[in-house]
Amino acid sequence: MAVIVADLHPGRLFSPWLAPVAIVAGAYLVVPFIGSTYLFEAILLPFLALSLAGVGLNLLTGYAGQVSLGSAAFMAVGAFAAYNFNLRVDGLPLIVSILLAGLSAAVIGIVFGLPSLRLKGFYLAVSTLAAQFFVQWALTKFSWFSNDSASGVIDAPALTLAGMEFTGPVGRYLFSLTVVVVLTFLAHRLTTSQTGRNFIAVRDNETAARIIGVPVLRTKLLAFAISSFIIAVAGALWAFAYLRTVEPAGFNLDRSFQILFIIIIGGLASTRGAFLGAALIVVFPLLLSRLGSFLLGDLFDSGVLDMSQRIVLGALIILFLILEPDGLASLWDKIRRRSGSAVGRRA
Repeated sequence: MAVIVADLHPGRLFSPWLAPVAIVAGAYLVVPFIGSTYLFEAILLPFLALSLAGVGLNLLTGYAGQVSLGSAAFMAVGAFAAYNFNLRVDGLPLIVSILLAGLSAAVIGIVFGLPSLRLKGFYLAVSTLAAQFFVQWALTKFSWFSNDSASGVIDAPALTLAGMEFTGPVGRYLFSLTVVVVLTFLAHRLTTSQTGRNFIAVRDNETAARIIGVPVLRTKLLAFAISSFIIAVAGALWAFAYLRTVEPAGFNLDRSFQILFIIIIGGLASTRGAFLGAALIVVFPLLLSRLGSFLLGDLFDSGVLDMSQRIVLGALIILFLILEPDGLASLWDKIRRRSGSAVGRRA
């Protein structure tokens, strides 16, 4: 009976979910009332979109072990496909347009994921560049995708969900937050399911996975499809909720590397790591800009900022790969365990 009571202790039941639930509750109930326009526009909206893109790429690279350098291409597919579905199908709800855009990206992801059946590692990463270059070329070459806009720029439609229109920084933040929370929860559930275990088995050893009955080829293509779907939704949020207008050049190779850096710094095979990495990527340039302006004044212009950002981020990635290859998520766990041990000793 004592064992049963111990197993039913509330702390054991709810502790894994206590922090995420508290964070989400604060994000909905506190942040909209205390946040400034700058906080939403410059930090939270890009953070949410990039975090979701990191979650999608982490499913593919962190869990399934398939390296991709074409994430920005699928963000572009999500933005432009959602724009066209919403524009050309009368009465179609925006959220349905975004979901259809995600499905479109999933199909394209499967096509460009076919080389993973033969290629691995560096060679697979190079082959995924085909998606990056092809998508950007198609969006630039065929003006139909941008509704015959000479510059290729598209403007965001009104954000609506369940009959409610989300306007202004707070409204766009709540719209993005809702989409990110739902998809992140589903992605986390996926990683703990049999499909997630298949992803990990393929990542660790394809031969062993095949021997124990894991459908390796189907698992790889499923990873590309699900990852592309989530990244495409993130692209729609980037275009519609954050920038409000976007062009194909906004989804260039630098954006793909940025998302890759997010999961490397945050921690591979960690849903939480995607959010930690995105937070660093979003906040770091702002802090660097303030620090540079304080120390160097007018000499610290946008060119110097961009160069400094690349140098420092590159150094951080090297340090993480050497000192903490599991990223910020692992570092946070270590700090929490040490803090808990210190409290326990004092008690």
